[in-house]
Formats: sequence, structure tokens, C-alpha cells
Amino acid sequence: MASHDPGDAGVTRLRDLELHRHSLAEIRDILNSMKTLAYMETRKLARFLDTQRAVVGSIEEAAADLLHFYPETLPGMQASAAIHVLIGSERGFCGDFNRSLLRRLTTALEPAPGKPLLLAVGHKLATLLQDDPRVAAFIEGASVVEDVPRLLHQLVAQLTTLQEQRGGLIVHCLFHTSQAEIGVRQLLPPFQSLPSKPVDLRFAPALNLPPRQALSGLSEQYVLAALHEMLYASLWAENFSRVSHLEGAVKHLDDQSAELTRQSHALRQEEIVEEIEVMLLSADQPGLRWRPEGRR
Repeated sequence: MASHDPGDAGVTRLRDLELHRHSLAEIRDILNSMKTLAYMETRKLARFLDTQRAVVGSIEEAAADLLHFYPETLPGMQASAAIHVLIGSERGFCGDFNRSLLRRLTTALEPAPGKPLLLAVGHKLATLLQDDPRVAAFIEGASVVEDVPRLLHQLVAQLTTLQEQRGGLIVHCLFHTSQAEIGVRQLLPPFQSLPSKPVDLRFAPALNLPPRQALSGLSEQYVLAALHEMLYASLWAENFSRVSHLEGAVKHLDDQSAELTRQSHALRQEEIVEEIEVMLLSADQPGLRWRPEGRR
């Protein structure tokens, strides 16, 4: 029977450690690249988001001025169906981004009568809702800012289809306004909760259209602008969460790699000690004299 050499086991163990450390280094590089791309996306989205928020604010201010003088033009809340649009994530590595959205939905639906329909945006959110009978449709989400126009078009088309099927809609949108906060905004009918204008506002806005027609035009602009803002805000928050999540993952891999390096050094030191012990033992035994490699 062949004897087992402890030195061979040590060499195998050292090789396994080095292979594991190399694999971790490759995974770490991939995750770090993903983190960098997510960070770059947050920088791009921040510029889009600031501009879009200013646009929405301007439309809301114009609508508030108009409704201050012509409150009768505001459409009522009568509708045949209520829909909650949930803006989730298309990709993963963003923590509990989607689950926190569902928790907020539960809170938002507590005072709501009946069973509102759901419109889910994003593949990762869809996987959590695939067996939910309340879901009217799933829509592919945005991965980068360049996907937002396509997503906006699909979202408007789906809402239009639902409106044709069910009549008037009350539409609320749930979306991340930041990494940790989720907003709920009524999209349709619009302008239902605008802040009151000061009572000393004296001059009515100069209109080239009848007030009701002017408000209708503002409503169309508002729906598109508000959807843009919510999609940008959600995508920004998603990427910000991804940066934080991947930072933690990269740090964990760095810690694991450092531990593997420590184990490799310790194992190599043990091998060196064993080699020295063998040399000393050979030097003490008659007829077994250690000779440096290369000498005869």
C-alpha cells in the first residue's frame, strides 16, 4: 500500500486556496464593475431628474393658478376602476427594493374600498407578483436611462387600453423617491391635491383657450411629465440601492480574500517548517546527509 505523504496534502491544500482566491478576485472585479456602472447611472439620472422635477413643478403651479379662478373646471373623482402602478426594478442586486414597494402597497391599500388592479413595472417585481390575481398587466422595466422613453410609451399604451376596457380610471403610482422612501402619487384624475393659492391672488391667468380646454391640455402634459419624473426617480433610487448593495458585497469578498491570503501564508510557513525539520533530521542520521539541490 502506498504511503500518504503529508507534504502532498499540503501542496494540494495550498493550490486549492490559491484557486479559490483567484475565483473570488474575478467575482470581485465583476461586482465592482457593476457598482461603477450603477454609480455612473445615478449621476446621469440626477441631471434628468432635476430638470423633470422643475417641469412638473411648473405645470402644477400653472394648474393651481388656473383652478384658483376656475375651480369648476376640475374633473371629479368618479371612475369605474382603480389602478395602482408599481414601478419596480428590471434587474437585481438592489436589496429589498421591490419587497419594500409591496410593503408600501399594503399600507396604501388599507383604506381603499374594493380590490384595485395592479400594473407592475419591472421583471424582478413581476416575479414577486406572478401569482397575484390583482395584476392587470406586467411591463418590462428600464435598465438604463435610455430605456425610459420606451417604457413610458408602453406604460401610456397599457393605461389607455385599460381605460378603453373599463372606462374612467383612478390611477395611483407607487415609486421610490429615494433609496429609503416610497411615494404615492395620484396620476389620474390629475391636480386633485394641489396646494391652495394665496387668497390675495388678484389677476387671473391670460388664456387663449376656454378654461376647461386649457386645463385639459395641462392635464395631458402633466401625466407625461409626472410619469417621466417618477420613472427617473425610481431608476435613480434603484441604482443608488445597487451601489450600496454591491459595495457591501465587494467588501465581503475583500475580507474573504484577505482571510484566504492569511491561510495561504500560514500553510506555506508550515511547509517551510516541515522542510527545515526534514533537513535537520537528515543531517543527524548517519549516511543521510542533506545536500543542496544541484550538488552531488
